[in-house]
This record gives sequence, structure tokens and C-alpha cells, in this order.
Amino acid sequence: MNNDRFSPIHGMIRRALEEDLGPGDATTRATVAPDTLGEAILIAGEKLILAGMAVFKQTFLEIDPTLVFVARYRDRDVVPEGSTVCRIRGRLTAILSGERTALNFLQRMSGIATLTHRYVEKVKDSRAKILDTRKTAPGLRWCDKFAVRTGGGQNHRFGLFDGILIKDNHIAVAGSISKAVSLAREGSAHTLRVEVEVEDLAGVSEACKAGADIILLDNMKPPEMKEAVSLINGSALVEASGGITLDTVGDIASTGVDFISVGALTHSPEAADFSLEISHVES
Repeated sequence: MNNDRFSPIHGMIRRALEEDLGPGDATTRATVAPDTLGEAILIAGEKLILAGMAVFKQTFLEIDPTLVFVARYRDRDVVPEGSTVCRIRGRLTAILSGERTALNFLQRMSGIATLTHRYVEKVKDSRAKILDTRKTAPGLRWCDKFAVRTGGGQNHRFGLFDGILIKDNHIAVAGSISKAVSLAREGSAHTLRVEVEVEDLAGVSEACKAGADIILLDNMKPPEMKEAVSLINGSALVEASGGITLDTVGDIASTGVDFISVGALTHSPEAADFSLEISHVES
């Protein structure tokens, strides 16, 4: 996880801790002696897909590198409700001061992974792959996209730099889909695939003729998507996007699209339910 070329894990954690701790944890400093040792246990309050354990652990280690972790589960594991996920041993001041920040990371990442898994299960009998979008929490994109992969989904572009996606405003400026695709081919590296967002079958036809590598069907209904897939007929990959839910994703997958991008995976996931409890204090 730490070797991922997009991983800004240490800087991200430090910024989060600075935001929460400021000059110090006033409550813990006032109520707990600095040398007090003990143990805390991390408990899952619901069945979930675990994601973000390395970030969770590193958050505490940024405060106190002597803390010891004993984990029962790893990322991608299905964790039953009520399970002890891991134990943390060492200075309780460090555990108490890092608790909220560490849980914030873990709850968000596991929530994303769990939701992604639900979408993946809904389309498992089709060819469609579940993708994320760039609708991530500012500053947490690496975490959000890692969590999607952990839940069995795939990543769309990481950012604006690693893929071309011609949207309606680009088309409006360029003048047409054909012109936008032509400009993209001329002005970018040959290694970047050109994707075009279209809203109707006329746009599908123009994008095909322009030679788009991927055609994104934006907010189309399943019958129109099915017609678009037939019209494209394998000349480009097909992605569906726009307002997709767990109730509709199965019908969309049945149209024959290759990808389904779901903004809700990262823009509005429910936080997974965890608690961190002090289980032992050394006298």
C-alpha cells in the first residue's frame, strides 16, 4: 500500500492530525498520566469490507512509533458484526489522541469498500465493471480510490492528467464532438485513450465516426443504452454514468455496457461502524 505511486499517506495523515490535535490533546493531557500503558480493541459494529488498515495504523504510529498492533483481519476481508478487528498496545495517551483521526480514515474507507462491494455483487453475472469517479473528498482521493479497489471496483481517471474525457462543456467550446476528438488526438500523447460523453443516440453516432476509444452514455435510460451498445457494435468501449443506484445498476449492466461509473461510491458513502475501546489499563 505504501508503495503505490500515488500514495501521499504520510503527509495526508500529518495534516489530519495537525487539524485535530493542534498544539496538543487538552483532555487527555489533563486526565491521563503520560506513562500510562494499556490496550485498546477495535470493534466492527456491522458486517463490512475492511479497507484502510495501513492508514489506521500509521495514524497512531505518527504519534507514537512504539505502539504495537495485533490484527485479526486485513484489507478486503469480510468482517462480521461484533468482531475484534485488531488490538493496540502501548501508551494510552497516544491511543486516545489518535483515536478520532484514525477512525475517520478507517470508517470512510471501509464504508466506500463495503458500498462498492454491493454494487459489484449486483453486476457479477454481467460483463460490466464498476468504476469510481473524481467525485472524491478533497485531499482524500488516494484513500477513496484505494477503497474502491479494495471493494472490488476499478478506478476511472485518478485526476485530469491521466486520461482524456471530453464532456459537454469541452464540446461546447470546440464546436462539435468531431472537432473535440480531433483536437484531443492532435494535442495529447498517443498513449491516452479518448473518451467522449454523449447524451443521445445522435451523439453516439458522431462519437463513433470521430473514432472515440470510449463512449460515455450520460443519464440514458436502459432501453436507449441498449440501442447505443448495438449502434457502437464493438467499435469503442461503452461506459454508463449518471444517477445510478443499487436498484438500477443491474438493469444497466444487462444492456451490455462495459463499464458503469458510480459517483455515489465516493461522494456520499455511509461511514462504516467501528468503535475503539480501552480494554486494559496497566496499574
